[in-house]
Amino acid sequence: MIDADSTDAELVAAAADGSETAFRALFRAYVRPVFWIAHGLLDDRGDAEDVVQETFAVAWRKLRGFELAGASALPWLATICRNVAANRIRQRRREREHTAGSVDERQPDTVDVEQQVIDVELADRIAREVARMSDTDRQIFTLCITQGYAYAAAADELGVAHGSVRNRLSRIRTRLRSVVREEA
Repeated sequence: MIDADSTDAELVAAAADGSETAFRALFRAYVRPVFWIAHGLLDDRGDAEDVVQETFAVAWRKLRGFELAGASALPWLATICRNVAANRIRQRRREREHTAGSVDERQPDTVDVEQQVIDVELADRIAREVARMSDTDRQIFTLCITQGYAYAAAADELGVAHGSVRNRLSRIRTRLRSVVREEA
């Protein structure tokens, strides 16, 4: 029976036996982290969304006979995602080679160097601010902001209360908003 306390191994086993409910639970648990992995590799939201869909389609097809090595399905899904993203990158390269000399409409006509400098400076300021945070706050930032964990999942991962994660994340966001406002 699939419930909120089911482990990834139980979900994978149930999905391998054909349970769409179990696979949906895996999808909901890992769609955001897989998206951010894809986006980081491709730097294009549309391509990343396509890669996420294909990642979960491949995972669904490969479930039969698959045994989860650890406690989390994320490393397996991340590996599939990286392979699918690599295929997408090769596809882009082939398209560029076949259309050499033609205009790439996805690229802007001009490069706004000033905006690039501002973006880099802002990212550096945010990174410095994150580096000044306590270890727990940095872990919460990494889990919730960069990896897309829900409060409860981050709390379980860190062994702290759900409310603690929610309150700390609120303070982290306020702190980072002040850095962004200073930049503006």
